[in-house]
Amino acid sequence: MNKQVFLLSKRALDIIASICGLIVLSPLFLIISLWIKFDSTGPIFFRQERVGLYGQNFLIHKFRSMRTDTEKVSQLTIGDDTRITRSGKFIRKYKLDELAQLIDVLVGKMSLVGPRPEVPKYMNLYPAKDKAIILSIKPGITDLASIAMINENDILAQYPDPHQAYIDIIMPMKSRYYLEYANKNSIFLDIKIIFLTIFKVFKN
Repeated sequence: MNKQVFLLSKRALDIIASICGLIVLSPLFLIISLWIKFDSTGPIFFRQERVGLYGQNFLIHKFRSMRTDTEKVSQLTIGDDTRITRSGKFIRKYKLDELAQLIDVLVGKMSLVGPRPEVPKYMNLYPAKDKAIILSIKPGITDLASIAMINENDILAQYPDPHQAYIDIIMPMKSRYYLEYANKNSIFLDIKIIFLTIFKVFKN
């Protein structure tokens, strides 16, 4: 498929799916929002700086699953992190916190499928060549790496130094998936990844 046709088709899919998703899921979003507000003090959304297309930073949307000011401790979530709220445990288990990123998809900062947007601290550690390829694709809500490492927090909890394990083990694995997607991306692959993600979340 011609690259320009692919990008136009991908954007059309993003717009249609994000609008439909935001409308259909609005009752669920309301319930999640009320639960978050009653469960702990703080905003409904967690906004964090991530690196987007061509290295342009943006503030991602997530339903807040942790206590406020948790980034002062760490930008990684490890295992049964004590910073996670009661509502947060549920919405993180079923990846409901990520659904708020449909807002970012609609406004064009993200796509439904693409490399997960990384925080600047870790994105700067990727090899320059890999980084250029990864950032040439709009980041997504899900991708093959997210499916393969759906329990990333639990994986990191197995290591004495989770921060270093993320750099030495998780990041190279993610990079391989990201580069593979960059080489093979297509609308059919995007649709396949979306359905694989849904299946993996419910199976998990």
